[in-house]
Amino acid sequence: MLSDEPEVLSICTGGFLVDAPFSPQRLSELAKMDGAIIISSDGGRIARANVHLVPEPTVPTSETGTRHRTAERVARSLDVPVVSASEEMGVINVYAGGAKHQLQETGRLLDRSNQALQTLERYSERLSSAIASLTALEFEDVVTVRDVAVVMQRGEMVHRIAEEIEVLIIELGVDARLLRLQLDELYGEIDDQLDLIVADYLPMARDTEDTLAELSRLDDDGLRDLRVVASTLHRGDLSDLDLELAPKGLRVLRRVNRLPEELSCRIANHFGEFARLQRATVAELAEVDGVDDALATQIRERLTRVTETSILDQYS
Repeated sequence: MLSDEPEVLSICTGGFLVDAPFSPQRLSELAKMDGAIIISSDGGRIARANVHLVPEPTVPTSETGTRHRTAERVARSLDVPVVSASEEMGVINVYAGGAKHQLQETGRLLDRSNQALQTLERYSERLSSAIASLTALEFEDVVTVRDVAVVMQRGEMVHRIAEEIEVLIIELGVDARLLRLQLDELYGEIDDQLDLIVADYLPMARDTEDTLAELSRLDDDGLRDLRVVASTLHRGDLSDLDLELAPKGLRVLRRVNRLPEELSCRIANHFGEFARLQRATVAELAEVDGVDDALATQIRERLTRVTETSILDQYS
C-alpha cells in the first residue's frame, strides 16, 4: 500500500515496524512473508511489513479472492493506491479509488506500445494534413464549420492515443526511454497547435481550456460526430457543417518573433477577423495598444510573407 497516513495505520493489525529506505531488494525480501507492506506516499520509505489489513467490510468490491477483495476495499474506503499481487495466478493489480488496473508483462507492453506508436503516427499525419488544409482555407477566407471540426476531431484522437502511450510509459519504467523519445518526436507541439486553432474560432467570452476539456469528455460516438465536436465551440447553432467561420488570426500572429501571447490576443480581438487583419496597414496595426511603428511594420511584413508562402505551398 502506498501510504502510511494515520487513517491507513488505523486499519493495520500485527506485523512489525521497518522504517527503512525503500529499495527493490528490501521489497523483494519482505514480499516473501504473508501480509501487506506499507510504503510511504512518496515511495521513499518502507514503513511496515507483514501487516494484516482490516477494511470496512461493507465497502463494495467486485473481486472474489481474499487478497484482492481486501485491496479493493482499502483503496475505495481510504482513497489510497493499493497493489495486490497473486503469485499463483500470475496477476498484479493496482487499485486507486474505484479504478482497477492490471499490470502486464514487459514484452506484451512493448508490443502494445509499438502498435500504439504506429497508430499515433498515422493519425498525426492525418492531423497535419487537416491543419495544412485549414491554413490554406483561412488565407482564402472560405473556412467552414466542417474544416474546423475535422481538425478538432483529429487533434483529440491524437491526444487520446498519446495519453494511452503515456500510461504504457509509466508501466514500463526504465524500459520506456526510447518510447518516450518517439512519443515526444511524434506528439511534439500538437497540443500547442490545437490550443491556437481552438482559440482562433472561440467567442471572446469562452476559454480555450474549458473547450478542450469539454472535447475530451466526449465519448467515442460523440467524437465521431462532427456536429457534436463543433458544438463545443459554443458559437450558436453550428449543425450546418457548411456554414462559414472566420478565424481571428492568432496562429499567424504567434509566428511573429517575440510577440507576447497577450499582445497577440489584443491585436486579434482588435481586428476581429483574420481577413481584416490581413488587409491592415502599418498605421492601422499601430493603433493597437502596445504596438509601435516598428512592431507594426514587423507584423505587416510577417503577414505578407506568411500569405505568400501559403499561396506557394497551395499551388506547388
